[in-house]
Amino acid sequence: MKEGTEAEYLFLNRLEREYIRRLPDRILHALRALDDGLDGYQVTRLAHCLQTATRAEADGADEEMIVAALVHDLGDGLAPENHSNYAAEIIRPYVRAEVTWVVEHHGVFQKVYYAHFFGEDPELRATYRDHPYYASCVRFCERWDQASFDPDYPTRSLEHFEPLVRRIFSRRAFDPEVIGPNV
Repeated sequence: MKEGTEAEYLFLNRLEREYIRRLPDRILHALRALDDGLDGYQVTRLAHCLQTATRAEADGADEEMIVAALVHDLGDGLAPENHSNYAAEIIRPYVRAEVTWVVEHHGVFQKVYYAHFFGEDPELRATYRDHPYYASCVRFCERWDQASFDPDYPTRSLEHFEPLVRRIFSRRAFDPEVIGPNV
């Protein structure tokens, strides 16, 4: 890298900008890949994500939170032990800090529903009780995520959410004029 010329780096930068421009296509592709099913569940991971986003939309959530609901489990396949962090890092440059924080912490907050079955502390989320986004994460989990395993729920299609995915993931990353600070 230290031997690269300005011309070479400008050339690579143009290619990288084009690659970044196609991010919405890769996000949609990754979501479609969640349709392979996970044994034991009544819905696929894709159906779960679509259902979570549908519930968020029906509940009046803003676009950033709806797209977060759609991609919140995107990391299940490649990062099953820390899927929340994985998904948060994907959306971090494109949404406000609150949305990123909710996605990043939803895995811990969900434990309130089942951790006791495994001898774990179901109130681990209490650690964050004084955090300004605590209530937002509780709402995300209670109203949208934990309820979205219903095979009979009228769920919107990925095509319905595609314009939203394209809009959010086409933003200029880290642009406070567009999304505000995300620290």
